Amino acid sequence: MAESKLIYLSLGSNLGDRAANLQRAIEALSEIGVRVLRRSSTYETEPVDFLAQPWFLNCVVEAETSLGPCQLLEGLQSIEHELGSRKLVPRGPRIIDLDVLFYGAEIIHEAGMEIPHPRLAERRFVLVPLAELAPELRHPVLRKTVAELLAATQDRSAVRVWQLPQGAPGSQS
Repeated sequence: MAESKLIYLSLGSNLGDRAANLQRAIEALSEIGVRVLRRSSTYETEPVDFLAQPWFLNCVVEAETSLGPCQLLEGLQSIEHELGSRKLVPRGPRIIDLDVLFYGAEIIHEAGMEIPHPRLAERRFVLVPLAELAPELRHPVLRKTVAELLAATQDRSAVRVWQLPQGAPGSQS
């Protein structure tokens, strides 16, 4: 049996019932061999790069898996597909988007896969929830902690904790 790796995944949704999309994706992780250990708060985030789209809900999960990196990526893509996500516009609207941020301390550069995620240090929508879970986690390439990366990022897009509206299913009303 393969050794279990500590991984961090970023989840985002800006189409349909965004909160439900995140929840469904998190629940589907166990079906592909990923055990979620902790989940960040949910954040409402301003789009970056492609601005003409709805705001996102984002979160980060800390998990463990014995899947290899390629198997993990294939599993995440299958969840995206099963939930109806289609990447019609690069960095555009998504029902669900799942990204591998870290796979242990490994550095992987292969066709179609780069771990740690190549743009995580430039994205507040990733760094804020990641810093909530693992501020002292050290980036194996940049040699800085997540907290240091967050403090240094040039990204000034809005990232704010999101709460379910009062009276909505699942809210504490």
